[in-house]
Amino acid sequence: MSETLTLRRPDDWHLHLRDGAMLAAVLPETARHFARAIIMPNLVPPVVRGADAAAYRDRIMAALPEGMAFEPLMTLYLTEDTDADDVAAAHASGLVKAVKLYPAGATTNSASGVANFDKVRGVLERMADIGLPLCVHGEVTDADIDIFDREAVFIDRVLDPIRQNTPGLRVVMEHITTSVAADYVRSATENLGATITTHHLVINRNHILAGGIKPHYYCLPVAKRETHRLALVAAATSGDSRFFLGTDSAPHTDANKLLPCGCAGCFTATNTVSILAEVFERADALDRLEAFTSLNGPAFYRLPVNADSITLTKGRPVSYPKKIATGDGDVTVFDPGFDLHWHVA
Repeated sequence: MSETLTLRRPDDWHLHLRDGAMLAAVLPETARHFARAIIMPNLVPPVVRGADAAAYRDRIMAALPEGMAFEPLMTLYLTEDTDADDVAAAHASGLVKAVKLYPAGATTNSASGVANFDKVRGVLERMADIGLPLCVHGEVTDADIDIFDREAVFIDRVLDPIRQNTPGLRVVMEHITTSVAADYVRSATENLGATITTHHLVINRNHILAGGIKPHYYCLPVAKRETHRLALVAAATSGDSRFFLGTDSAPHTDANKLLPCGCAGCFTATNTVSILAEVFERADALDRLEAFTSLNGPAFYRLPVNADSITLTKGRPVSYPKKIATGDGDVTVFDPGFDLHWHVA
């Protein structure tokens, strides 16, 4: 007799959909299992103003296949020229659910990000006043800071001062990768949460580098030591409401991933739910999977949980396509490196 597990329909609190032909191809991969997602604004040009977010939302909904239900939760890209009044108006309208902070140069399409944090102080203060969350890519970009240390340095040098100087600011530490970040989240009594990606629960830096470079495991923030991966698994499976799923599913064509200077990102939208069920089962925590995927995120964002549900069934290993065809070129689906026995019925 097969085992089943029913969950409130999940949400993805950190998702890249891109635009154009790529958007049309990857959106169904998320909408198949997820009801909502926080949509990252790092397009070219970035989604900076409320009008940009409204136009992008319209393009997303136009690309949604008939018969699928999905709600994009829009964000704005924080720049040193961001208008606090525009941010507040976009939030008041119900369109924008968060603002995303990219340190300049930290990741894909982040050139328009923040270099001088004093220039965004007024925007952050307004966000604290209205309760609008700040989603943070938590890495410094200094060339003299080792890439494996950039998250910890960001917490000390940037994030903690921002939080101390902006009381009431609600912050999501995006795609945390270290025990240091997990402990920092646990140290807060309010206004701080963190997303954890599917791939950071599965891979460590050896998966990227040992035995030859694996471009499809290269992501930013880069995967760290095994001790940090285990710390992330412990946080995700703990049931602690401050941790929730943000896949950071980031489609790049194979041609762009395999360049001498290849793009960072793992495309996990297709098989995330199956992978997470496997990870949580191995941690003897299937009873806490729903909290991570479906309950904790809405609680932080002050949104209702989804009314509908999905049911997973455990059986023989399930196969997923190795690639997704897009109008821009093939995108490789993340390979966890182990069999997946849970699938959405």
